[in-house]
Amino acid sequence: MSANNLNAEQIAAAAAHLERAELERYEVTKLTDDYPEMTYKDAFDIQWEIRRRKEERGHKVVGLKMGLTSWAKMKQMGVEHPCYGFLVDYFTVPDGGEVKFDELIHPKIEAEVAFVTKKALKGPGITIADVLAATDFLLPAVEVIDSRYKDFKFDLKSVIADNSSSTRFLTGGQMARVEDVDLKNFGVVMEINGEVVATGAGAAVLGHPAASVAMLANMFGERGEEIPAGTFIMTGGITAAVSVNKGDNFSVRYQGLGTVTGRFV
Repeated sequence: MSANNLNAEQIAAAAAHLERAELERYEVTKLTDDYPEMTYKDAFDIQWEIRRRKEERGHKVVGLKMGLTSWAKMKQMGVEHPCYGFLVDYFTVPDGGEVKFDELIHPKIEAEVAFVTKKALKGPGITIADVLAATDFLLPAVEVIDSRYKDFKFDLKSVIADNSSSTRFLTGGQMARVEDVDLKNFGVVMEINGEVVATGAGAAVLGHPAASVAMLANMFGERGEEIPAGTFIMTGGITAAVSVNKGDNFSVRYQGLGTVTGRFV
């Protein structure tokens, strides 16, 4: 990974700036406008500093997520490879629950499959086979993404720094063992207010959702970090990200994994 161009004070200032935009729900311009010289290492350091700030205030990290894992999504956002983010306790919304629209800026929802690990994964060199062997079970998930950037426009470094647009998620449906789900071919159907708005199959996520977890483990390995056993990992959108409005009800059906529902209030 590239070296740093920003110093510790700039990284801390950028993290405070982006986290404030999330907590107080306002848009900012993309971070590379303020720091054109920033590197990928700087971007991840800013994200990890936001994570540290939340943990210092007593929030618990409850999972990880990969973002921009479909070729279509990378093209849509104009970025060249996936990114990751962390999930904290107040991001969780129960299945069938309510997402408070006014706490967010311009939310969108994506259907995903989540892996829960039973063994630690530490890159480099983690493969799909390693991931499958380390998986305890799968769960369906709906991720609510909400970029802090104006008009949802950003480059890859800026979105990494902004915790990869993480904000809320729902999980429920039913647990399944990894050998009981055809991860490449299982289908999902997303409905908003009873209308089908998106469909997809597991292969939309880097060809195989376990490839997303492997990539995450290898990206963590570049920082000398491991993914602990018992980690909940959302692997990235199987469907396109769909914009939602206040009052919308959504329902996502997952082949072999049940349904996840919620509404924006």
